[in-house]
Amino acid sequence: MLRLLWVALAVVMGFTVDGSVALSVWFAVVGLSIVCLVAPSTWGLTVLRMVTPAVVPATVLAWMQSGSAVWGAASLALAVLATLLTASGEVGEAMVQGNAYGSEHRFPLRPPAAMLAPMALSWIVWCAAALGATTLLVRDQWLVGGVLAMAAVAATWFLGQRFHRFAARWLVLLPGSVVLHDGVVLGETLMVQRGNVAGARLALADTEAADLTGPAAGHALEIAVREMVLAVFAATPQQPKGRAIHVQSFLVAPTRPGRALNAMAESKLPMA
Repeated sequence: MLRLLWVALAVVMGFTVDGSVALSVWFAVVGLSIVCLVAPSTWGLTVLRMVTPAVVPATVLAWMQSGSAVWGAASLALAVLATLLTASGEVGEAMVQGNAYGSEHRFPLRPPAAMLAPMALSWIVWCAAALGATTLLVRDQWLVGGVLAMAAVAATWFLGQRFHRFAARWLVLLPGSVVLHDGVVLGETLMVQRGNVAGARLALADTEAADLTGPAAGHALEIAVREMVLAVFAATPQQPKGRAIHVQSFLVAPTRPGRALNAMAESKLPMA
């Protein structure tokens, strides 16, 4: 669906965007997005989740400049739908699975709740810089537009790497183990051998399991082990070497906990 939406958006926005420079920028964005969708990967997910929401304000600007009510409204509707799909857990899972190794099954994790506001704010600043630079260059204001474009490129490099850390967080099912790969919350990947998994379930509200989610909002899965495993938290200014704890059970927060739990049951892991 997302691929079809992007193809439709490419055509409809082509009638909305006014000016050769703006049109060139638009088709460069379309080409990059199509490449990400044709060859799904974690980096592709990072790019899509940065770029696709920016199309919404871009369609508004193009609509205002072109004055075409029909094409502008159609572009905006398609951009909103594409943004909602890009943010979905299903698209996230399909994208990160695109460059998975062998028989591993990756389930993306929800970001820590405390990081949502800073991520949204930094994205808004980046989006404003990118759209502002494009608007100025279209109007032949090369000096200010060029400076703003360089700032947008620098912000893209800086934020892209940081946003990618959140895209590259997964609960991974392997034939012989369950792995928690999370470079944001954990300092080391946590691996539990299949035989050491005592059970998995949706976490109860009063659970005493160690919270390895960030913490993240929403429902979490609780995974219990037979023998304690070592979880190492990522370094912080207060604890520059990180913090290690032994856990008997721990919480993880896949974007779609039910899908992860069903996959664990299908792979014959014990359910609590």
